Amino acid sequence: MSAQAAPAPSEAAKAAPKRGRFARTGLLAAAFTVSACGLVYELALITLGSYLVGNTATQASIVLSVMVFAMGLGALGAKPFQRRPALSFAVIELALAFLGGFSVLLLYAAFAFTSLYSLPLVAVAFVIGLLVGAEIPLLMELLQRIRKQAAGAAVADLNAADYLGGLIGGLAFPFLLLPVFGQIRGALLVGAVNAVAGVVLVFVLFRGDLSKASKQLLAVAAGVMAVLLVGAFVYTDRFETAARQALYEDPIVYSQDSQYQQVVLTESASPFGENDLRLYLNGDLQFSSVDEYRYHEALVHPVMDGPRGDVLVLGGGDALALREILKYPDVESVTLVDLDEAVTDLARDFDDLVELNGDALSDPRVRVVNADAFTWLREHGGAYDVIVVDMPDADSTETAKLYSVEFYALAGAHLSEEGRMVVQSGSPYFAPKTYWTIAATLGEAGYASTPYWVSVPSFGDWGFLAVQASGTAPELSLDESVGPFRSLTPELLEAAQVFQPDRDRMDMEPSTLMHPIILEIVKDEWRNY
Repeated sequence: MSAQAAPAPSEAAKAAPKRGRFARTGLLAAAFTVSACGLVYELALITLGSYLVGNTATQASIVLSVMVFAMGLGALGAKPFQRRPALSFAVIELALAFLGGFSVLLLYAAFAFTSLYSLPLVAVAFVIGLLVGAEIPLLMELLQRIRKQAAGAAVADLNAADYLGGLIGGLAFPFLLLPVFGQIRGALLVGAVNAVAGVVLVFVLFRGDLSKASKQLLAVAAGVMAVLLVGAFVYTDRFETAARQALYEDPIVYSQDSQYQQVVLTESASPFGENDLRLYLNGDLQFSSVDEYRYHEALVHPVMDGPRGDVLVLGGGDALALREILKYPDVESVTLVDLDEAVTDLARDFDDLVELNGDALSDPRVRVVNADAFTWLREHGGAYDVIVVDMPDADSTETAKLYSVEFYALAGAHLSEEGRMVVQSGSPYFAPKTYWTIAATLGEAGYASTPYWVSVPSFGDWGFLAVQASGTAPELSLDESVGPFRSLTPELLEAAQVFQPDRDRMDMEPSTLMHPIILEIVKDEWRNY
């Protein structure tokens, strides 16, 4: 019997491997996309909490631990849905698009309009974790339906796409979504991407697994989701305006979510008949125009009676301390280092604030650097006759390092031979442990400090600590040639160095980078107050 030639492969058979490769690539691309979206949701919840509540470490611990736990439960709970993996995956992605996309908006509303935040945060993080945890088992089932392969190889492929997506999502959030779109719109945009990735994957590659009714329901759900996300995206500004206004007693005249914080200005008529302009950073009052001069005169002038040719200001992006420094005609240069360009731009461009700070940032003697003060001190040399440390209170992990032994040692190393430094140090009345912890921290850095305080009605009694390059406690005095000052006199400065017996110096431990005890002390004292 003669041999017969093997039949030639059909065109369909030739095309099958190509379709299989296309399908696998499409599924892995979907895995990459939904992984990036999931990580963005995590970062958005952490960032929102740090803006609204502070203490990023606590917010990150809550969100990550709850979500990771829920992801494990979600993976287990996905087992029954593996019988219909395509439909289940599409439904889960639409649910994630809704909850993840609206998560920031919903939690911000809970914070602004109710007394709730932590409970809704845990609930949202938990449900998002459940849905994210169910994704990989369903994707694994869909991958095997495209082409059977060893479990280890399938897991490797999916994990590679998943981890790479996490990398891209993690980088996109701080460098693209947050600065360009903001928190709310960024989350909504990611929700839309999440929905598209899930629905397109199922309709393009697995439409044969869906019944006619399932296709119709998914199409309707996807359309509704698109309308909700687009509508929320369009009306975000109105919502943010209403939500922010609910948090502040006075009318908001400016607001911005910068890369680092929420910046808000309010303005109203004070009981004294003048406008009261107030700056808030992440909800914390920074100054009231009615009495800010009391604070800034006390902060600046006691350390300006001496060499003052070159001055360094750390913080103070509102330029109000700068206004006081520039009253001295023999000041040759001032370097202002403030992290947030949004704040210094506001101080340069917002008319009412420019009027209040005397347009200080336009003075040719001033150089503005937008950088982290700790990093800037490490990377730059130079000696200064006066250093003014005007930082926000140490109520978050980001600011606690600016009240550490290491920070004060770095700053002190930039003092000239006869230089002086002053540190705003909180309230010795409402938070005496915090105040004397800062004094102990300066002492550990090698500087004996001179403590003093003044009354600032918007804040109450407020304290400062002055040191000098020699390490000995400086004697404070005023150069009245630039006066008279609005609130400060030599007699008042002398009285300011006297403390009530129950608020006098306490024996406290210093705060360091690795042991930032000031953070817990600040939280405890203000919570009790």
